[in-house]
Amino acid sequence: MPSLPSLLARQAKSRLVREVRATFNDIDRGEKPVPRSADALFPAGSPIARVHGDVTSMMAGGVAALLLQMLHPKVLAGVWDHSNFRTDMLGRLRRTARFIAVTTYGARADAERAIARVSAIHAHVGGTLPDGTPYRADDPRLLAWVHVTEATMFLAAWQRYGRTPLTAAEQDAYFDQFATIAERLGADPVPRSRAEADRLIGAMRPELMVDERTREVADLVLGQRARTPLAAPVQQLTFAAAVDLLPDWARAMHRRRTPALALPIVRGGTAGVARTLRWAFG
Repeated sequence: MPSLPSLLARQAKSRLVREVRATFNDIDRGEKPVPRSADALFPAGSPIARVHGDVTSMMAGGVAALLLQMLHPKVLAGVWDHSNFRTDMLGRLRRTARFIAVTTYGARADAERAIARVSAIHAHVGGTLPDGTPYRADDPRLLAWVHVTEATMFLAAWQRYGRTPLTAAEQDAYFDQFATIAERLGADPVPRSRAEADRLIGAMRPELMVDERTREVADLVLGQRARTPLAAPVQQLTFAAAVDLLPDWARAMHRRRTPALALPIVRGGTAGVARTLRWAFG
């Protein structure tokens, strides 16, 4: 017979796992977590497999990436004109998370199908900015911006909240591995090292801007209601951690900052959530 503490711990683990899986998978549509395949694009234990497998890092890094991406007016226009983000923010989160999971851990054929499906969607998305400038979602430079913000923020979150920070060489390997997916989506240029990623972000900063639409989308991202009351405090902590991950210049553009006195709470609390979820998932 298991002891009472052991039984309670098992129940707590089970509840946490169910909560996380229900957040990232549409149970009503029969979605299940993506199983690790021996035929995946990347080997188990590689930098990309480690980074993309940490729930807390990916949640905080993913929100931070969204906040960076929307600073580019063409990315913002694509979301504004072609996305149901106002009514289905959770759906957008799930689709992005599933794409990352399939291309990192799924069978090679499934990863290729996911990449082809996203590319086909991009091919039909386009329009004009308020000033009349045309944009297309399959613009290689625009795809490069989306990719580099994701890679940089996922890695930044792992370095702060992951199990063990990557070495400099492992960080370069992470960018090199993630570049494989970006190139197949048509992104160009694609950074293959930390230094190349930093240079690309620096080169694209003059193209970034903030307007009322940027602020509205950011407010919707950071102000969305939690799926359940249990998730609410973790979600607010994750959002605060995401803002904290942003480069200083990006926080300034968004006019968001975390008070210095609150930083230890945000970072310590998020690190605690990360440890708890790793315990729950074993």
